Amino acid sequence: MLIIKNASVADPRSTEIKITDISIENGIITSIGNVSDTTGAEVINADGLIAAPGFVDVHTHFRDPGFPDKETIHTGALAAAAGGYTTVVCMANTSPAVDNTETLKYVQEQAAQEQIHVLQTSAVTKGRKGEELVDMDTLLSAGAAGFTDDGSPILDADLTRSAMENAARLNTILSFHEEDPAYIQQSGVNSGEAAASLGLGGADRKAEIVMVERDLALALETGCKIDIQHLSAAESVDLIRKAKQKDSKDLIHCEATPNHFSLTESAVKEYGTLAKINPPLRCEADRLAIIKGLSDGTIDMIATDHAPHTSAEKDQEFSKAPSGIIGLETALSLGIKNLVEPGYISMLQLIRLMSYNPAKVYGLNAGTLDIGAPADIVLFSADETAHYEKFKSRSCNSPLLGSYLPGSIHMTLVSGNIVYSKESQQ
Repeated sequence: MLIIKNASVADPRSTEIKITDISIENGIITSIGNVSDTTGAEVINADGLIAAPGFVDVHTHFRDPGFPDKETIHTGALAAAAGGYTTVVCMANTSPAVDNTETLKYVQEQAAQEQIHVLQTSAVTKGRKGEELVDMDTLLSAGAAGFTDDGSPILDADLTRSAMENAARLNTILSFHEEDPAYIQQSGVNSGEAAASLGLGGADRKAEIVMVERDLALALETGCKIDIQHLSAAESVDLIRKAKQKDSKDLIHCEATPNHFSLTESAVKEYGTLAKINPPLRCEADRLAIIKGLSDGTIDMIATDHAPHTSAEKDQEFSKAPSGIIGLETALSLGIKNLVEPGYISMLQLIRLMSYNPAKVYGLNAGTLDIGAPADIVLFSADETAHYEKFKSRSCNSPLLGSYLPGSIHMTLVSGNIVYSKESQQ
């Protein structure tokens, strides 16, 4: 038996955080309540720490197969555990793309060797080219966690409708990267002040808005469950808010990244390519609209879009450097700093957005502290400062490198086993 003593237990479906104990046997939570007799049990003293369900990231890139110099499934899993994540869902934009059972099986075999839960999506279209649908029935049966061409939009509306009809029939989820290249002169930077300062045209907000509007309508028409990924524009948040008012079947879901609720296009001037992401960082009004969406429930979940790239790639001129920021290890800190500390949401709301909600949307057995649930738990201090002087990720492409931020992960457990310990890192 393992007992976590004196933790501030943050059940995401509760209305308050209470100090008590968590008992674990055979990897399962067996009780939540004070334990007076700990004879024969292993005890973790969690005095002063918050105990929450392990975080769930439904949008991450581990770059395997194809780009092991950026990240591997192993280094990605280490980064996730260090950030308090116990379950991650990987995107299909690998090389080759995960659009067949052979590649899916490869990732699953690698993932089985890790201490956290690493799930893999399939592409929606073959090669992520937006031309021909994959065999969704076979890939879902083989264990795909969902379907996405993330990194690329699906421009063909008829093909998108067909994909949604298939997904609705199979009761699975489609996730969408919403950027129409017709409105993009230079990806990774907002079409505005930041782009102008670089002498670039940038990515217009319409690129996202027109795709979001189309796919919301198609989802409601076909009855398909969708996830609009990494929102960046205030108008997109408003469109989703209105669509949810028409949605009686819980079909419409969406993500916000810590990047988009923490930073604006001004970060591009300060950090250069380290702040280059797709869709781009936009204006303060957009950042605040995303925060409002998180606080009022329009935006269901926080997803990192952890996107590793090598230093050599990011050290190129802006137009040639790839887009993306790593985010698994800093997500909690950014949530505390930019959402909880300013009073936009409570700590329980943050935990819900990072654990229970994403697990529920993707139908995963995760994100709760229920009795009988897997003992996937993160212990952290909201008051201590974390110094991000290095990362567990193989890459370090983050504007936060060297930063001091609130929120320190002390321990991450998966099925009651310690997979990360701050103490062991010191």
